[in-house]
Amino acid sequence: MTDSVPRMLAGDAASRALGIDVREVTSGAATVTMTVRPDMVNGHGITHGAFVFAVADTAFACACNSHGPLTVAAAVDITFVAPSRAGDVLEARAVERTRFGRSGIYDVTVRRGDDVIAEFRGTSRTVERDPA
Repeated sequence: MTDSVPRMLAGDAASRALGIDVREVTSGAATVTMTVRPDMVNGHGITHGAFVFAVADTAFACACNSHGPLTVAAAVDITFVAPSRAGDVLEARAVERTRFGRSGIYDVTVRRGDDVIAEFRGTSRTVERDPA
């Protein structure tokens, strides 16, 4: 793995503000966590989908940038499976499925303990060569 992920995270004010903690990054994979705060729940008392998406998206970004070149999301899809609530710790694990040309496909599972909260699939696009 290159130093591209630490560089990316150093400028990632959004993930920092949400309290997202990057636990592990390996080549093509990443695990991040986030504790759901009371200000992250919607009018139904469950985690707003945007925050579930954000934790999944950060794992995706770490996994697809683990190879070095600047890589961004080209398309994503998320399916919300179960609700979570304030106080829950969400863990998002991203796994690379394939890379082809300048693109890649990654699956991210968001869990609360053993319970699946969401499934996310992202397609990445490399936009710059590794500066190193």
